[in-house]
Amino acid sequence: MSSLEAYRQKVEAELEVAQAKLGQLKAEAKSAAADVQIKLSEETDTLEKGVEVAKAKLAELAESGEDAWEQVKEGAEGVWDQLNAAVLNIAAKLKD
Repeated sequence: MSSLEAYRQKVEAELEVAQAKLGQLKAEAKSAAADVQIKLSEETDTLEKGVEVAKAKLAELAESGEDAWEQVKEGAEGVWDQLNAAVLNIAAKLKD
């Protein structure tokens, strides 16, 4: 298996985890107080957009050749870091 393929599989797995967390956070937001629910709804909408960006980066990664994938990988990691931070931020707000 090439480094590109291994990395692509890793990112796909991480994206699946993020989507599962997003679903869980949405469920928790439904049971939160109304004011918190509104704020979390806005943040989960932003997070959903981030998931779509991450999916696009993953598709770009899959289409890149072995020689170009390092550049695509850097962009994908940046998107992943932002997505992960957003998930953690929402989870922390739900615990407050």
